[in-house]
Amino acid sequence: MKRAPVLMAMACGVAAAMANGAPAAAGVLDQVRQRGQVICGANPGLAGFGVPDDKGKWTGFDVDYCRAISAAIFGDPDKVKYVPLTAKDRFTALQTGEIDVLVRNTTWTMSRDTALGASFTNVNFYDGQAFLVRAKLGLKSALELNGATICVQQGTTNELNMADFFRSHKMEYKPVSFGSAAETVRAYDAGRCDAFTSDSSALHAERLRMTNPSEHVVLPELISREPFGAAVRKGDDQWFDVVRWVGYGLVAAEDAGVTKANVDEKRSSDNPELRRMLGAEGKLGPAIGLPDEWLVNVVRAVGNYGEIYDRHFGETSRLKIPRGLNNLWNKGGLMYAPPLR
Repeated sequence: MKRAPVLMAMACGVAAAMANGAPAAAGVLDQVRQRGQVICGANPGLAGFGVPDDKGKWTGFDVDYCRAISAAIFGDPDKVKYVPLTAKDRFTALQTGEIDVLVRNTTWTMSRDTALGASFTNVNFYDGQAFLVRAKLGLKSALELNGATICVQQGTTNELNMADFFRSHKMEYKPVSFGSAAETVRAYDAGRCDAFTSDSSALHAERLRMTNPSEHVVLPELISREPFGAAVRKGDDQWFDVVRWVGYGLVAAEDAGVTKANVDEKRSSDNPELRRMLGAEGKLGPAIGLPDEWLVNVVRAVGNYGEIYDRHFGETSRLKIPRGLNNLWNKGGLMYAPPLR
């Protein structure tokens, strides 16, 4: 309930801007070019998605999405400024123009897409909420958490999903809320809660930060659907299209077998689909303000969607999260792109 006035105020601000005929974010692509960098809202530090090292260099799945946008615009993946944001601050930063794009393991919901002045471009990661518990408790199911004290981060869909889950199963629980992911993790690790709830991918990442990671397990149930995606401010169709098609381009490249290693070879192919996709013919890039070779530059810089996923979540990574729903459509997953033509 405490978030309702903020939500209403932000919604009214967006409505007023639209009523005056002024878009919420006109000419973002031009602003980005003039500035010489993309300003990307990022997670302050979540393994797999985005983590800065001691020299300030960022790496992760979301980071590579930001680098892909930079590569599409500038031909250089490193013209990005990362702004670390908490869950409760991320939409304010987007709406006020502090950032150009939010790429921060953020769930696409109806209210966020309609009342916060944000437009989600496409799903880049399918996830679901779960619970982390101590292995010594011997729990096998979230349905055994009746009466538990549960750590959760404020300003997330996790709070609401947890309330729905316990209410629908007529179970009792005590939430203990914290303002940041780091505070939530520390509290759970210190024994202040019986369980810690977040997105399953986040739990696999945060488990590595525990004093003794092997003493904790993620329970098998997913109690929600959490489609993550990049979000931009409403009112700028061109910028929306740039961010959307960079995301789709990564998936389309994997589907077509275009990789970081063979992208230049594929561009010389006689295959008409590859020639359109990689800018050898047609004018797909200029239609949204990008050069013909925008996708070539993206794949050269970060690889295709599968290469990004494998780098940060695959078997050679620390997290080792199976692709599951994040696999291509023809490999049992939900990932595919509309035709690039």
